[in-house]
Amino acid sequence: MSDVLTRSEPLPAEAFSGNQVVIRAAPAMARFSLRARTAAEVSAVLGFEAPAKIGATAHGVACLGPDEWMYRGAPDAPPPVAAGQMVAITEISHRNTAIVVEGPRGAEVLSAGCPLDLSKFDIGRATRTVFETVEIIVEREANDRFHVEVWRSFAPWLWTAITQVAAE
Repeated sequence: MSDVLTRSEPLPAEAFSGNQVVIRAAPAMARFSLRARTAAEVSAVLGFEAPAKIGATAHGVACLGPDEWMYRGAPDAPPPVAAGQMVAITEISHRNTAIVVEGPRGAEVLSAGCPLDLSKFDIGRATRTVFETVEIIVEREANDRFHVEVWRSFAPWLWTAITQVAAE
């Protein structure tokens, strides 16, 4: 048995840049899935106000459903503690990775494989969707920047698909 495990990153360190779009791996971060009945319960656990409206984001927290939130924080962030609260917390830092797509063609590139019209997606909105057949969570962080969460095992395929569209 190995004393040291080495994990290679699924995304290239070098960004793709061309045709009015830059695609790069997002910086390392901690990720937590929180399930609760209300945003108030999630807020109590996190120590700040979590968004209550589905699709809304605030303070690194996205409300993905009526009882589901995803919190992204610093890579060394400790997991939230739900002492006394009816909140289920699962660390998903090692399951997910993320790709940042930015530039004037960002929405166009992502919309090539996504059923949503991302050009009409509001800044600060996040949703679970697909790129072709791969489940993603996409958040519009700025007019020309999207943060795309994906399971680590699908990340190389998604990177290839998105950069091929961008290269066209």
